[in-house]
Amino acid sequence: MDEDARLRAVVSLAQAMAIAHTPLEAAHAAAAGALAAMDGSFAAVSVWERSRGRLRVLVNVGKLAEGEAEYPADESYPVHDFPEITEFLHERWAGGDGGPRAWLETADGAHPGRVAALRRRGRGSCVVAPIMLRGRAWGELYVARAADAPPLRRTDADFASVLAAISASGIAQNERLEEVRRLAFTDPLTGLANRRAVDARLDEALERHRATSEVISLAVCDINGLKRVNDLHGHEAGDRLLERFGAVLSRCAAMLPGALAARLGGDEFCLLAVGPSADAVVRGVTRLCERAAELDLGEGVACGVASTGDPIGPVRSARRLFRLADAAQYRAKAARADVPVVAGRDGGEADPVVRLADAPARPGGDRRRFRGSER
Repeated sequence: MDEDARLRAVVSLAQAMAIAHTPLEAAHAAAAGALAAMDGSFAAVSVWERSRGRLRVLVNVGKLAEGEAEYPADESYPVHDFPEITEFLHERWAGGDGGPRAWLETADGAHPGRVAALRRRGRGSCVVAPIMLRGRAWGELYVARAADAPPLRRTDADFASVLAAISASGIAQNERLEEVRRLAFTDPLTGLANRRAVDARLDEALERHRATSEVISLAVCDINGLKRVNDLHGHEAGDRLLERFGAVLSRCAAMLPGALAARLGGDEFCLLAVGPSADAVVRGVTRLCERAAELDLGEGVACGVASTGDPIGPVRSARRLFRLADAAQYRAKAARADVPVVAGRDGGEADPVVRLADAPARPGGDRRRFRGSER
């Protein structure tokens, strides 16, 4: 490939990396771009999982051998099986010899592991280029040629290093975007979902509910006595209580397929379940109340549940489901109940909880400040 063709290949790869929306899309763009730029028959991008001592393949492109998939479920290679790779990971790839350089192998090379892998898959040569992020080896770009094609040479390996550097910038950009997205939908103290994530999931669930009548259940929980803990023991102790309750809520959510555990703000949390029956959700929230009562410094939790699986009337908006769950939680708090109050289970639509939720606000204000009034 002449210099003009390589320049065009670099530009093409940079453009593909720029429009990738996720790290996996960026990895695929890197592999596909390198495959075309180097006249390869196969290319792959792998990530180095340091804690597990392995290279895990994210994507394969080109002519796949038996057992290879474009997006492997779990294709990985222990780095100790390839001492030459370990050397690059720990030394050369970290810039120990003046900068990261690609490593070249052919089917008659000196490393039995790579040679056997090449021959088994009908490949005659390969190049492995480090992908460096923030000064550390993130993974590798691997490009191979078929056994009957001209073998890759040192100049190709140097070009692969350039392609890997371009790939690294695209992957890093996408990782930063993924982190921004994660933070936008995560409560920083507990690590649970936040209100924005609940709203998005609930809107999606309501679309399915309208089409298929899939059951949606929402439990709203308020930690009792958090102000007392903050006043007597300090806000650090209050934060620990919030974190411990968040962990309990997360474990309960895990027992309900498709459930989302979230912190709405302050001492208020919620559990959104899509699919499980109303009875299954009530059982789970009852267990949540029991476990919350056992937390140090806490005084239990007040929980209200609203589910389309109960006789609460039509639920056409997220606002109404939130108001129903809030009204149930309000009743649980007022009654100091140690079990959840469930909307609709005391008379259907005549249930005092349902009537409370659907009643218009009183002139001059109301102590019942139900969520969702803006939606």
